[in-house]
Amino acid sequence: MASVTPSSKPASKPAGKPATEKGASAPDKRFKVLDITMKRNQYRQDALIEILHKAQEAFGYLEEDVLEYIAHHLKLPLSRVYGVATFYHLFSLKPSGAHTCVVCLGTACYVKGGGEVLKALEEKTGVEAGETTADGQVSLVTVRCIGACGIAPAVVYDGKVSGQQTAETACEHIAEWQEGEKE
Repeated sequence: MASVTPSSKPASKPAGKPATEKGASAPDKRFKVLDITMKRNQYRQDALIEILHKAQEAFGYLEEDVLEYIAHHLKLPLSRVYGVATFYHLFSLKPSGAHTCVVCLGTACYVKGGGEVLKALEEKTGVEAGETTADGQVSLVTVRCIGACGIAPAVVYDGKVSGQQTAETACEHIAEWQEGEKE
């Protein structure tokens, strides 16, 4: 009788064990932060979002081994943890770039040209929304609404909201970032 394995991918490290650097004897301290957060929440499954926030704060983004670690300790299926992490736009499964450009695609922004701004930025950066440039400098993100309808279309550059953006002004801003990196 043939045996069936639960996963076809080889495990690089056991689920639920903190990652360690090669040659290092101590576990990654960021996992300790997660442990403290989970313990403070008494390993309650309904604290998943708070724990994911803390994980992203500690790691910068939600790596697969971090999601597995959380799922194991909260006794949740990995699919549920992954589902929550991918449902909310504020969680990221990929590292962010040095700069973040967030294009609002809410109704007011979209009607006033947000879609064209996004298309121009995708062409300028060579990446699609939700991706980071190969050099790791620019992450291009979209959101449904940032609540700045009066200044539509709005784009958020590294946390600063800019209104009445056009394809040209948005691309000029990205060009400034790219020029600044070359200097």
